[in-house]
Amino acid sequence: MAFETLILAREEGFAVITLNRPPANAISERLMQELQEVLVTVEADEAVRAVILTGAGDRIFCAGADLGSAFSGGTVDAFIRFGNSVLRRIERLAKPVVAAINGHALGGGCEIAMACHFRLLKETARMGQTESNLGIIPGYGGTQRLPRLIGRTKALEFLILGTQVPAAECLALGLVNRLSKEGETLNDAKALARQLAKRPPIATRLIIEAVDDGLDAPIDKALEIETRAFLKTLKTEDAAEGIQAFFAKREPSFKGK
Repeated sequence: MAFETLILAREEGFAVITLNRPPANAISERLMQELQEVLVTVEADEAVRAVILTGAGDRIFCAGADLGSAFSGGTVDAFIRFGNSVLRRIERLAKPVVAAINGHALGGGCEIAMACHFRLLKETARMGQTESNLGIIPGYGGTQRLPRLIGRTKALEFLILGTQVPAAECLALGLVNRLSKEGETLNDAKALARQLAKRPPIATRLIIEAVDDGLDAPIDKALEIETRAFLKTLKTEDAAEGIQAFFAKREPSFKGK
């Protein structure tokens, strides 16, 4: 499958999606449409157990919307709503998505990264919701995901001031999982994806669902969500394999069944 704005590559156990609109890998209507298509493709591929999302080049992961086209015409409402649905698909994907942030992630680029389940950031890169510098606010979930990830106080500061947050502070605040050396972001993401590909797929999917559904629910409802998910995993072949492997003192081989 050929794409105009993305590159899809597969390696054993995982897929790599590269935003390919250099130099800034800016978000366009076409990019979001193709990102939706590729997410559907990798989710349906049983050989893919983890996904890496990165940007072409080594300077900018994604600098946000293409200001020359994204907000022109009468389709801004549809552009924003569709883009939000694509980011929600990333967040709810049944397979873990790793953002290999190999350069600055600003505006919509930061929002794409925050929708991923794991974030690895190049140690010289910055992240930020910089929309307020243009007199607007984030439109792809920045005002909602940022405070959920780092807390209300710092999120309000960064959102209102349009701050570009240095990598070290991103790590300290919990905005990213790890920092990577120059030129190693994608390699580090691949190493993590190989680990993720060995994990039990059903348990991984249900962990993502339970965390997402229970995060803002009252505690009793959240615990019920977890209980239902636990009981589902207990009935799987993977659970039997994991328990047998534990007693046999060997590595389990999970099949996603």
